[in-house]
Amino acid sequence: MSGKIMADGLGAGEAIWHGGDLATAKALFPDAPEPWIDLSTGINPFPYPLPELPLSLWQRLPGARAEAALLTAARAAYRVRPESGVVAAPGTQILIELLPRLVPQARVAVLGPTYGEHALAWRKAGCEVREIADLAEAGAADVVVVVNPNNPDGRAIGLAALTALAAELAACGGLLVIDEAFADFQPGFSLVPALPPAALVLRSFGKAYGLAGLRLGFAIGEARHVEALCGMLGPWAVAGPALEIGAQALGDAGWLTAQERARGEDARRLDALLARRGRVVGGTALYRLLETPDAPELFARLGRAGIYVRRFQSDPSRLRFGLPGDEAGWARLTEVLA
Repeated sequence: MSGKIMADGLGAGEAIWHGGDLATAKALFPDAPEPWIDLSTGINPFPYPLPELPLSLWQRLPGARAEAALLTAARAAYRVRPESGVVAAPGTQILIELLPRLVPQARVAVLGPTYGEHALAWRKAGCEVREIADLAEAGAADVVVVVNPNNPDGRAIGLAALTALAAELAACGGLLVIDEAFADFQPGFSLVPALPPAALVLRSFGKAYGLAGLRLGFAIGEARHVEALCGMLGPWAVAGPALEIGAQALGDAGWLTAQERARGEDARRLDALLARRGRVVGGTALYRLLETPDAPELFARLGRAGIYVRRFQSDPSRLRFGLPGDEAGWARLTEVLA
């Protein structure tokens, strides 16, 4: 492909469909029973237990000491090398929006199909964006973006291939962006512990820890890139409560390990259910991707039953299912899929 590519296969005036938009679900299916079961996101339905927070956290600006504690916890949790920098932000989405400022007027290759906001952010900044199906197609790109594991199909690119690509980009002053939003439940998968030059990794907090509304994410990379992003974000970028909760959760390795095991079991349970209606073509421990020619009809059937799943503008034969959060949710889903 060449020239500018619309994110998620969209036209210039179209908006990207995201999960979690229950207002749209209710508008599409106004007679659906309540409560809705929202399976349209890849967010852990079992959130990290919130600690009691002192009122002072809401009354004062976030402190440098609290931010330092969060970054220390993030370094340990993500196994960040001492020479690499880490910056915290109010969610990884804002970091995605800022990345084009690091390499202005870049030629960008996005390994896709994938999360549509990556291509859109670079395109809005006036960059030439191509969606590629294989890393070998990156060609003369200044920036290559890889979501790993991929959203929505869970495609995984090995560390050796990413390291080699980062070396090629470093030689020409380029940048490799790795979005590891769904890597928390895949030990040994992350590029961070052996981060090569010219690579920048994004890590999302809210998905694995089930606290997307907290808005917390990280960029990990060379000091010059991290310092630049820190300057763009400005002071007090992350709220005080998010600093406190994030530091505690990231330091709780036992909770994450237990969640990894439990959500893996849930994913296998979901695969067995979905196999009745089509072919499971991938996913992660937090979501599964179903391919079936009956996807539009199944989306409507689920919607009429008050179950919202993720559909795709670029491929109407696919639906992404998150994990139910309780046995009542599993029972309702099983009934519709039976």
